[in-house]
Amino acid sequence: MTATPTGGSVDERNPFVYVVAALAALNGLLFGFDTGVISGAMLYIRETFELATIFGYSMNPSLVEGVIVSGAMVGAIIGAAFGGRLADRLGRRRLILIGAVVFFVGSLIMAIAPTVEVLILGRIVDGIGVGFASVVGPLYISEISPPKIRGSLVSLNQLTITSGILIAYLVNYALSEGGQWRWMLGLGMVPAAILFAGMLFMPESPRWLYERGREDDARDVLSRTRTENQVPNELREIKETIQTESGTLRDLLQAWVRPMLVVGIGLAVFQQVTGINTVMYYAPTILESTGFADNVSILATVGIGAVNVAMTVVAVLLMDRLGRRPLLLSGLGGMTVMLAILGAVFYLPGLSGMLGWLATGSLMLYVAFFAIGLGPVFWLMISEIYPMEIRGTAMGVVTVLNWAANLIVSLTFLRLVDVFGQSGTFWLYGVLTLFALVFCYQLVPETKGRSLEEIEADLRETAFGTDADSGSPRPAETDD
Repeated sequence: MTATPTGGSVDERNPFVYVVAALAALNGLLFGFDTGVISGAMLYIRETFELATIFGYSMNPSLVEGVIVSGAMVGAIIGAAFGGRLADRLGRRRLILIGAVVFFVGSLIMAIAPTVEVLILGRIVDGIGVGFASVVGPLYISEISPPKIRGSLVSLNQLTITSGILIAYLVNYALSEGGQWRWMLGLGMVPAAILFAGMLFMPESPRWLYERGREDDARDVLSRTRTENQVPNELREIKETIQTESGTLRDLLQAWVRPMLVVGIGLAVFQQVTGINTVMYYAPTILESTGFADNVSILATVGIGAVNVAMTVVAVLLMDRLGRRPLLLSGLGGMTVMLAILGAVFYLPGLSGMLGWLATGSLMLYVAFFAIGLGPVFWLMISEIYPMEIRGTAMGVVTVLNWAANLIVSLTFLRLVDVFGQSGTFWLYGVLTLFALVFCYQLVPETKGRSLEEIEADLRETAFGTDADSGSPRPAETDD
């Protein structure tokens, strides 16, 4: 069996770490379920409430729909903005528990909402839980996992996001017969309760425990997830890492870091403005406009969700074989073509029959190309391209911007359709995807098969071959 960097081997007799990682990955399931469930619920919410007024003001119904959908994004921005700091202050495990409670409460509020305003409040509360989950889920898994299998375990989070979306689509279809949107939204309480109950029995991150001076507790957690001879070596590495971590927001603006800050921000924004969440949030609405009945459009959306999960699995299998850039660039190229076809489909008159199924097939292929490229590559690369001492801070900033772009896209989609039509809107997303392709081709590096220290050394070297602050050569840090 292959030796790990910390000595010894992966302990196949100790499945506990897999249990912990799988349970923590339910954070991604909450993320995905919230993303997918609103798409089907919106078909029936508009039949329950008068969407021409909100908070006493007359508004365009399309804009009100956008506000309902986008409420979760507002909450997610809040949750992501404070999630990193709260995870450091309260602990990773405790924040996961808090996030599960917040998500449960948000789902309950939405299920019993008597007015549109209360529904929007529930969406915001729900979103705060999602924002916490998007930050602390991958962080907790990465810190609890042995180095040799950390990549595959962290990838569980992305897989559960897509699985959560698919489950939401299946729930939407199962409840579409009676238009039971309250049950659709309320069922989010189930995974939240499972996550909360399970995390009560899970350990805290050993790294966080060590940072708080609880070395014995950290050693105890490591002894449950590592072989005996790995524990002292990993404790030493944790100590060395903590000693170098002093990064702040100001450190992100160092000259040698800025190129990767630009890459991270670009990936975060392009992941959203290329239109993926218009499909995730509005797929039934889009397909309904082709002449499909409500339940048929939701069933077609289930197929889209299944493709999303399947291609995410493919991406995870290929990521370390083909590399990040090939998957990213081929995915963006395919997305561009599919958006062009979608625009052409909706430009044609009398959408029905074959044209409706052509739209469905194009949406599926668009999601497939996203799932194999920009979807997983974004989350993986932002965990790789930043120096250790500012990695958490950088990921926090980029995650907030990702949610902000998500908010803008989800809030404006229906208004764009009103102004430009569906064909013009999809062509607009196609142009933005083409820009993303050029951006990634020019600026995004390949990180396959390279240690984090090697990536950091390249950053320092490309900053004119000198230390960005002192002007003198600065050697890269190396492993002991």
